[in-house]
Parts: sequence; C-alpha cells; structure tokens
Amino acid sequence: MHLCRSWIALGLFAVLAAPLAVTAAVVYKWTDADGVVHFSDQPVPGAEKIITSSGSSRGLSMGPSPGSSSTGTGQPPPPSVGLDFKEFAIVSPGHDETITGDQPVNVHLALDPPLKPGQIITWYLNGSPLTDQPPDATQFSLTDLARGSYSVSASIVDQASGDTRAADAVTFYVVRTNLNSPLRKAPP
Repeated sequence: MHLCRSWIALGLFAVLAAPLAVTAAVVYKWTDADGVVHFSDQPVPGAEKIITSSGSSRGLSMGPSPGSSSTGTGQPPPPSVGLDFKEFAIVSPGHDETITGDQPVNVHLALDPPLKPGQIITWYLNGSPLTDQPPDATQFSLTDLARGSYSVSASIVDQASGDTRAADAVTFYVVRTNLNSPLRKAPP
C-alpha cells in the first residue's frame, strides 16, 4: 500500500514541478491559404515569431495576453529593428480586384524604407512560393493565369536576425473570355 502512495506522490510532484522546469522558447505561428493556423518550432516564411516563457507556476505563457503589452506601457511592442517598415503592403492588385481579358496581373509591394542588405522577399501565390522571382523583387507581373480566384502574399526575412514579417495577403479574381462566348470576335 505504501508503494502506491509513493507513486502517487512522485506523479503529483512531477505534475507540479513541470511548469517550473519550462524555459523560454521560440514558436512560429502562421495561417495557411485555407485559413488554418499552424505552430512550429522551425521558422517558416511569413510566420509570426512568439517567445514562450515560464511566467508563473500556472504553466507556459504564449507571450503577452490580449490587451496587455510586453513593454508595460499599454502600447503594442515595437517591431523588430531590422524589419521596421513604415509602409509594408501589397498595393497591386487591389483586394478583391477582378482582372479581365488576357492582361497580366501586375503585383507591387510598397516598402518604406526600402530593403536593406540581408533582407529577402519571398512571394506566394495561393500559399505556394513563387521561386522564379528574385529575392529583392518588389514588383513583377503574373501572366497566363487561368480564370479563378487567387491569393498573393509576401514575406520578408532578415537573415541577420532571423526575424520575419509578412504582408497581408491580397485576394484577386481572373476572368478570361470563354471561347464559346457570343461576345468573342471571330478571327479574321
């Protein structure tokens, strides 16, 4: 009977001591193109960096709670020094813009200040990286897109610090003329 009490006491001690043994760690959080939130201990382009810590004996803390701040001033924490853009947004195509005809889709990322050495941009179309774009491309054109709905996004990684920042994704629509359309002109 005493052996059973020893195991219970040991188990209770392990449960109560576990939160005290937790140390700070970095977790990356991102939302994929389908709106699913993911967490990982490995950096992912476009992911938000979250520092975890063992705040109180109640367990693991995932950074500041909503409405609080890590600076104690009631203001949100300042952005990373390496990625402190005043303007960082996809300005073309416009959100919910419809592209008609056979025209290309012009994509433009507004950055102020411009990229610094060691900062690279990764572009995504429907959640998949566009590998044919140079790492410093702030604008380019997408051609020959089939009709449908698309989402374009961009993230910047500061290679020196490992910090990542992502622009809000922009959804746009491509409408192409149907070959059977009565409005389509016959070839001469």
